Amino acid sequence: MNLLSAKNLSHTFEYELFCDVSLSLGTKESIAIIGMSGSGKSTLLHLLSTLLTPQKGSIALFGQDTSSMSKKELSLIKRNKLGIVFQSHYLFKGFSAYENLEVAEILSQKTIEPTLVKNLAIEQCMHQKVTELSGGQQQRVSIARVLTKKPSIIFADEPTGNLDNQTATEVMKLFFDYCEQNSAGMILVTHDNDLAHMCKRVYKLENRELKQIK
Repeated sequence: MNLLSAKNLSHTFEYELFCDVSLSLGTKESIAIIGMSGSGKSTLLHLLSTLLTPQKGSIALFGQDTSSMSKKELSLIKRNKLGIVFQSHYLFKGFSAYENLEVAEILSQKTIEPTLVKNLAIEQCMHQKVTELSGGQQQRVSIARVLTKKPSIIFADEPTGNLDNQTATEVMKLFFDYCEQNSAGMILVTHDNDLAHMCKRVYKLENRELKQIK
């Protein structure tokens, strides 16, 4: 069974962003979507992660069509099985780094793993307020918060945008290891071709079409 299956997705704002896009994601798979700014890759990610509702086409998560799910069912899947990493960290600003992870721990009833904190090099800043952290530290805390809840699918929109090249590569390896060890999958949107080609499959969104290039 696929973790995710999208069929014939089309989406229009003032103009048609993309048309008839289909994609599937299996366990332990990583997919990158690249494309120019404005090509619609973030919108596509928002559709796949259920932040937007498809105008045309269908999306199935874990074998079930999202259009047939109740709001409660979809909400539970979002909370327990989907992890979304944005370029903006969206952390709770009045909280410390640890308290942000604690929220994920409570909601998902999973435990904060010391190994994860260590691998993301955020041990020293766990008890600092989010507003006292650098952009790179905030982003790594954001990634730790998402992975704490042990999602089955990671949706990542430019997740390494605030990180230096070495840290970005280390974070990508962390994502890949996580997917392998937890039978999870990842869909990455990025403008960075080098990061994209670290994934098992690479697609390019261009001229309203999604084409596989790797």
